[in-house]
Amino acid sequence: MPKVVITAQIEDPDKWEKGFRTHGPLFRSQTVTKPISFATIAGNQVAVCAEPDDLDAFMKGMDSPATAEAMSFDGVKKETVKVFVLDKEFKV
Repeated sequence: MPKVVITAQIEDPDKWEKGFRTHGPLFRSQTVTKPISFATIAGNQVAVCAEPDDLDAFMKGMDSPATAEAMSFDGVKKETVKVFVLDKEFKV
């Protein structure tokens, strides 16, 4: 199952988290059914890690108007969004 990490700058961490926690239906529509991990750090940076069941559907969903609206509502600075598909592993 693929893992995806998304990073971005946000306007306000508290506002972002409050809004983010309301987007369960949006993530389910993007085939995310497992818990989503996330963190914020100083400088209003956020990182989100999700495991979609269908990577293509997830990526299409990331480009959807619904996702753009959710990001705008949450105070995500869209020009700072980076999406990483974790496609390599290192076993120790």
